[in-house]
Amino acid sequence: MLHDFLSANRQNLIDRCQSKVALRDTPLAVDHSLQHGIPFFLDQLIKTLQMERAAEPMRSRKVSGPAGGGPPVLSEMGETAALHGRELLQRGFTVEQVVHDYGDLCQAVTDLAFELNVPIEIDEFRTMNRCLDNVIAVSVTEFIYQRDFVIADRHSQALNERLGFFAHELRNLIHTATLALTAIKGGKVGFAGATAGVLDRSLVGLRNLIDRSLSEVRMTAGMPVQHALFSLAEFIAELKLSAGLEAQLKQCTFTVSLVDARLAVDADRDLLFAAVGNLLQNAFKFTRPGTEVTLNAYAVADRILIEVEDHCGGLPPGSERSMFLPFVQGGLDRSGLGLGLSIAKRSVEANQGTLEVRDVPNSGCVFTLKLPRHAIPAATQLS
Repeated sequence: MLHDFLSANRQNLIDRCQSKVALRDTPLAVDHSLQHGIPFFLDQLIKTLQMERAAEPMRSRKVSGPAGGGPPVLSEMGETAALHGRELLQRGFTVEQVVHDYGDLCQAVTDLAFELNVPIEIDEFRTMNRCLDNVIAVSVTEFIYQRDFVIADRHSQALNERLGFFAHELRNLIHTATLALTAIKGGKVGFAGATAGVLDRSLVGLRNLIDRSLSEVRMTAGMPVQHALFSLAEFIAELKLSAGLEAQLKQCTFTVSLVDARLAVDADRDLLFAAVGNLLQNAFKFTRPGTEVTLNAYAVADRILIEVEDHCGGLPPGSERSMFLPFVQGGLDRSGLGLGLSIAKRSVEANQGTLEVRDVPNSGCVFTLKLPRHAIPAATQLS
């Protein structure tokens, strides 16, 4: 009888199934069947076959479920198959591998029965197929149900990240505009001066941010990059003026190096301004009171380097690998969303650049932004 054959060769069948899993080179060819998979199913199949030989064979349906693919019915096999489908999803298997997982057992049983010359009765084979149909249907249904939850959660996280980016940039622009307006209201600068230019720039940046955000809603590829050639020296001068207001507020020294007037950058100016601005705001946030934040810009071979150095005391061990991830905050100051460095990295990479960080033990850290090197056209330089 089939149930005697299954009982006598239980471990052999389990081993054969695991060998088939390994041969398929699955992403996680582990001993998953020891949870709610093949061993449980074998035991329940044996129990079903034994009950069908008893006085009330229909009671086996409570163990294995009915035939014919009708509406779902609670059964022991169904419960363990649902758990098994959930486990396979958690361990990185695909829905195809869920089906193969049970199909392996059917093949293992028929192969071993042939090798040992053990006949399988038609009714017994029909019962085994019914049980396999039921567990495959339940496990795949649960797998897909749980996978939909995972996908929905990922979409939610992505949406939260995009909203966080928007809110973070919005807050930065409003903050800069507020500082500029405060300086103007103090009476020391006028509406026609450079500080007013910072205010204008912030308001334009707010408009551009909203425009880009609306474009992102319409596009699946993200925000378009608008490249233009502009002077690196003028760009750094504008950053100096904007960041100088915050340096005063944070009571730290802000030093900016001289920049070669011939150097230029071909990039999306707004994205690049946001990237370096985020690095500077991060530096002002974490540098020790009374210390210096430095902004340097220069060329090395075919690259332009923009460096922001602070005196935060140095980075925690291993933080270089995680600090550019969204919503990661490494310092004691937990104001904000932990998005500044992530935004900076994305903005730089959108302009074919790279962003790196270097720890200066017991002193601080240096963020280095590298971009392709360009030059201001000669006619522009002479004028």
